[in-house]
Amino acid sequence: MTTRIPRAELAARIAADIPEGSYVNLGIGAPTLVANFLPADQEIILHTENGLLGMGPAPAADQVDPDLINAGKQAVTAVAGAAYFHHADSFGMMRGGHLDVCVLGAFQVSERGDLANWSTGEPGAIPAVGGAMDLAIGAKAVYVMTDLLTKTGESKLVAACSYPLTGVGCVTRVYTDHAVFDVTPEGFAVREAFGDNTVASLAELTGLALAGADPTATDAASAASPEED
Repeated sequence: MTTRIPRAELAARIAADIPEGSYVNLGIGAPTLVANFLPADQEIILHTENGLLGMGPAPAADQVDPDLINAGKQAVTAVAGAAYFHHADSFGMMRGGHLDVCVLGAFQVSERGDLANWSTGEPGAIPAVGGAMDLAIGAKAVYVMTDLLTKTGESKLVAACSYPLTGVGCVTRVYTDHAVFDVTPEGFAVREAFGDNTVASLAELTGLALAGADPTATDAASAASPEED
């Protein structure tokens, strides 16, 4: 029985949902994989909070430039026309609503779209919020990329977050290794189930009441034209 898809396949699934012409920030960790699957025949401009607009995919091992990194200190490439700028200008782009999509990881996402991704609240935990709060409230569409379950089998989709919040009501869609979920006023709706997963089996895994999503519905990323910026 196949119930999970590989992380690279999930990254490709997210890349397919990003509209051409979008300005996009990919969060630290798994979301950076999305850069490797963006269509070569489309213009999608990647932004990193450490001051690069026009980031390309990861470089080959013999093409690494140690001075060219993303916010997670991973080696990246720059496409033709890329621009470098001050950290404060980068955050101005994030906070000013100039990004069409951001892709972030998560510890928890609530059924009302609240995001918790910077701390588990454990005593002595190292704070790691970075620019996640700015992205969560500044981007027009917030996509979350995460495993559906923790290593101990608990659902990351919850009725209400128990971890410290990054943003309130900010998540547009959640991409997991089991299924894609839309955040709706009524809670989570299963947009696409992978493998043998069904709405019923996913409801059992998460402990939540789930609906089937309207496949014709558009999200904030698709509805917002990048030319409106």
